[in-house]
Amino acid sequence: MAKEVVNNAGAMYNALTNGSKIIGKIFADSDFRIDGEVEGTISCNGKVVIGQKGFLKGSITCVNAEVIGTVDGDLVVSETLSLRSTAVISGDVKTKVLMVEPNAIFNGTCSMRDASNGAGIQ
Repeated sequence: MAKEVVNNAGAMYNALTNGSKIIGKIFADSDFRIDGEVEGTISCNGKVVIGQKGFLKGSITCVNAEVIGTVDGDLVVSETLSLRSTAVISGDVKTKVLMVEPNAIFNGTCSMRDASNGAGIQ
């Protein structure tokens, strides 16, 4: 189930653990890590991490994102999107900075522009 976790630095973030599934909309003011499954939309004022076993079918709108698992949908990231070597993205991306490790899979289009030109969260 979704829970709030405090890491060693004292910062708060939300997490959806492996084996959990959410269908619907997620709104988060702080960072959000997904190691389970989400079918719907995520709007986050922080960083969204899709863990290695994480799966999202829907869309993400956030400030920063790191994809290690799978996203089937669109991403709007106002700052930096990082695709790790195990990432699989099927969808369109709008971001300011895109970092892609070797072996990451990205099928879609990418539009890169400054957040002031419409790539930011609403």
